[in-house]
Amino acid sequence: MANGSGGPLPLIGRILVSVIFIASGLGKLAGFSMMTGMLAAKGFPVPAVALGIAAAVEILGGLAVLLGFQTKVAAWILFLFLIPTTLAFHNFWAFSGMEKMDNQAHFFKNVAIMGGLIFLAAFGAGAYSIDNKRSAA
Repeated sequence: MANGSGGPLPLIGRILVSVIFIASGLGKLAGFSMMTGMLAAKGFPVPAVALGIAAAVEILGGLAVLLGFQTKVAAWILFLFLIPTTLAFHNFWAFSGMEKMDNQAHFFKNVAIMGGLIFLAAFGAGAYSIDNKRSAA
């Protein structure tokens, strides 16, 4: 098996990390009015604008990671995006019972994703990426 930077493993990792962001962003657009209501209930100012920005960050950031385009920058943006998102929407400490368990699972899932994003920010996209093609040229 080839080493991590030259082989397909970084590409596989980027696919796995990016799919949750792309799917989540598209889901926000598909359920825009419902999601806007949820943001309004959480007290977000101008919820439709906040939702549009969140969807754009997730879709564009996810696509950048997937393609390996400006991967380090995209990984940092997604990492920073997950901090307030995780704290605002998965504050498991404010719940009890099954709701606490569900939010705790989502909280730690986001923490794990943030760990993967730090790896991307530190080490880049790998061989099969636009970043690698551009640096070789």
